[in-house]
Amino acid sequence: MNCTEQKGQKYLGKVYLVGAGPGDPGLMTLKGKSLLECADVVIYDALVSPAILAMINPQAEKINAGKRMGRHSLLQEETTSLLMEKAQDNAIVVRLKGGDPFIFGRGGEEMAELVEAGVSVEVVPGITSGIAAPAYAGIPLTHRLYSSSVTFVTGHEAAGKYRPTVNWQAIAHGSETIVIYMGIHNLPYIVEQLSTAGLSLETPIALVRWGTRPDQEELIGKLGTIIEQVEKTGFGAPAIAVIGQVVNMHSILSECRPV
Repeated sequence: MNCTEQKGQKYLGKVYLVGAGPGDPGLMTLKGKSLLECADVVIYDALVSPAILAMINPQAEKINAGKRMGRHSLLQEETTSLLMEKAQDNAIVVRLKGGDPFIFGRGGEEMAELVEAGVSVEVVPGITSGIAAPAYAGIPLTHRLYSSSVTFVTGHEAAGKYRPTVNWQAIAHGSETIVIYMGIHNLPYIVEQLSTAGLSLETPIALVRWGTRPDQEELIGKLGTIIEQVEKTGFGAPAIAVIGQVVNMHSILSECRPV
């Protein structure tokens, strides 16, 4: 018997941390879709696509807890408290998160707090944008000729840290492909750190915005020119960055994008 299934438990329901995937509704898992269709409450993030939100049970209570740069619908502590509150009176509470809950999605933090509070909780993985967006852009993260290693890293560390913990010096030479989440706002700093560490300014880089959605955009360049390209085009978040020789495959494979 689970510790949250004992007699006299405080919480009636169960919280599901569900990954919504990167945007294309066809990439939503069957398990996640099933939970949305029978949920009593869905608390969702800002980057969950309208097509995914349309899958939610029409009778369910829907709450926007989205966070975007400088704009927070709910604070993190408020979101966790809300999950606990809704689990007291509802059988199925879905915390719907863009991508995968455990890949730069604070899912681990939320789950730990729910477990500590005695709430029954389960994670339902989703396809992360760091894999899906490059694929839809015709960029394989590994390739037998170009890359046998990949590093996933956040370009936007938690606020309030004493000092940054991303070691860009090590990342510059740690693998042949680098995938950066949430790095558009800090891209000048990241490029500077990688180039200072010795990564060639000729290294190919791709920025992919709104990955897997119909309005997906790509900006292809080199480490030494990408900042100027971003400024010139106004290319902005939300986007991921892919750095490495695999980016050169874009010119060959991008016409085969899924429809």
